[in-house]
Amino acid sequence: MERIDKNAKEKFMKEIEKANSEEYETEWKEGYPISKKKSEVKKGRTSRARGARFELRVRHDLESKGRIVDKWNNNVDLEEGNLIIAKRKYNPFSKVMTLGTGFPDFISIKHVHDGLYSVIGVEVKVNGVLSKIEKEKCVWYLEKGIFSEIWIAQEKKDGRKIGIEYVDFKERYME
Repeated sequence: MERIDKNAKEKFMKEIEKANSEEYETEWKEGYPISKKKSEVKKGRTSRARGARFELRVRHDLESKGRIVDKWNNNVDLEEGNLIIAKRKYNPFSKVMTLGTGFPDFISIKHVHDGLYSVIGVEVKVNGVLSKIEKEKCVWYLEKGIFSEIWIAQEKKDGRKIGIEYVDFKERYME
């Protein structure tokens, strides 16, 4: 018979207590309960929805400025140092396969003159803050010349009105 660690047993019993509570949502993974506060689950859901709405606003704003915008379906494998197809995410509850989970979110193209185009990667962040890995990916894209610029689209609050502000990655992180 296998002996169970006392701390592990106490942690397991606390998770069981949370599973019985009305304020927690519990799912089982590999025979172990994982409880999340319902308020935190709701907060995550609303945050994802807010981010999706902001992403759509950014897309429409770029298109209104005369740019051609498309989802970027590639990602960077930093270990290998090459461009790969972004993995698709499947949501078993809504039976939806999510496409376009690449980094950055959009590729934006604008004709400048005589066969010369401006190709810009646009990453949409409500708060405008990139993670360490995202910064490394941006540097890789710029070094390889895949994008001439990378913009970070973030919310700009002016009183009650919420606008879109585009910040150049080089200006914010590389200087």
